[in-house]
Amino acid sequence: MTKDMTTGNPWKLILWFTLPALIGNVFQQLYSMVDSIIVGRFVSMEGLAAVGASGPVTFMVIMFTIGLTSGFAVVTAQRFGAGDEKGVRQSVFTSLVLCGVLTIGLTIVGLLTLTPLLKAMNTPEEIFHDAWLYSVIIYCGFIATIFYNMMAGMIRALGDSKTPLYFLIFSSILNVIADLVLIIVFHLGVAGAAYATIFSQLISAIISAIYAFTHYDILKLTKEDMVFDWSFALTHLKIGFPMAMQGVITGGGIIVMQAVLNGFGAAAIAAYTAANKVEVLITQAIASLGITMSTYCGQNYGAGKMDRIRKGIRCSIVIGAAASVAAGLIMIFGGRVSTMLFLSEVNQEVLDYAQTYLTTIGFFQFTLALLFIFRNSLQGLGDGMTPLLGGIGEMIARILIVLTLPKFMGYLGICFASPMAWIFADVPLITKYIWMMRQDKRKREDVLA
Repeated sequence: MTKDMTTGNPWKLILWFTLPALIGNVFQQLYSMVDSIIVGRFVSMEGLAAVGASGPVTFMVIMFTIGLTSGFAVVTAQRFGAGDEKGVRQSVFTSLVLCGVLTIGLTIVGLLTLTPLLKAMNTPEEIFHDAWLYSVIIYCGFIATIFYNMMAGMIRALGDSKTPLYFLIFSSILNVIADLVLIIVFHLGVAGAAYATIFSQLISAIISAIYAFTHYDILKLTKEDMVFDWSFALTHLKIGFPMAMQGVITGGGIIVMQAVLNGFGAAAIAAYTAANKVEVLITQAIASLGITMSTYCGQNYGAGKMDRIRKGIRCSIVIGAAASVAAGLIMIFGGRVSTMLFLSEVNQEVLDYAQTYLTTIGFFQFTLALLFIFRNSLQGLGDGMTPLLGGIGEMIARILIVLTLPKFMGYLGICFASPMAWIFADVPLITKYIWMMRQDKRKREDVLA
């Protein structure tokens, strides 16, 4: 079930690895959308706005988790590409220990900073309690989130993108059922949506762990593997921590953007929440391509095959361009219809706000594709610092845009914040990749000379 990506046609490998990841991510985003649809239709527009207002706060923690576990998986992928089976098992054990320790600290920090952050974001009084409650539940279930993402990352590091897909489909269905039961039957409101999310992730984390450690011979740990080595742990943290901080930095910029957005009222918040769910779903092909390139580059870097990395990058850019055009067209021409799914009755103000946002970002999808491709590729090459710098640039750009343009353009100014941030982040990522490839070429020329 594992897949060696160091041999074979890069086009075929990238496409076939991306497809299961895409289907899985779509299912993951679908159940996130279902959360919002059920809240919007069976609770209230204010409930939908509350989930949206809490989004940047929970997003920051979730992105930290994904970045951290993805970074750990890069080390696993490199060891797998190098044919070091013992190193793969030691990487998995090290990741388990680090995730366990960090979960405790992150949960405490999240709970202590939640109320000040919501207040700093100017969260409207009528939705403050629901936004706070939703976030508290997500934070308390953080252990399920981090271990679920860790197991999925480890399995993908072995070149298997199908198995995480199956667990995502299961988790998605379970989440939808739990949503319907907790919100419609037990009338738990936005808290029911949060409980459903954590419950589905916890069950999926347990099942995926049992499956991984019993079905993959390379992951079956022995006593010799379960020795914590600080130097090896630092290797994981050097890649994982910058990737995790990148999520925090990006989340910081989004918090500032949400604070400005909150000043436009509940209708604008609800519209942005719905439109953002639609956006994330539509851009999953691009995001899945990024996941693929992290594993592809990680394995080939471990095998020392830089030429295959170059070929893979070129393939991914072509695929990303096609996916960007498709995503942009769907956003521009189908945004209004998609947004109506979140409303119990037609609200023209909400629909107008949502369509404005989706039309604006629809024209900039290729810049987002480049961001995913080069950020994940560099991470696969073991460079966590440049993506972190790109994240800082993204945050600075988003904050500057959102603090200036809305004064002159109103809500439209907020819509331009993300596209401008993507462009700023692309510059250091692409520059560093070109520099790394030129350095590798010079080294090989020196050896031949």
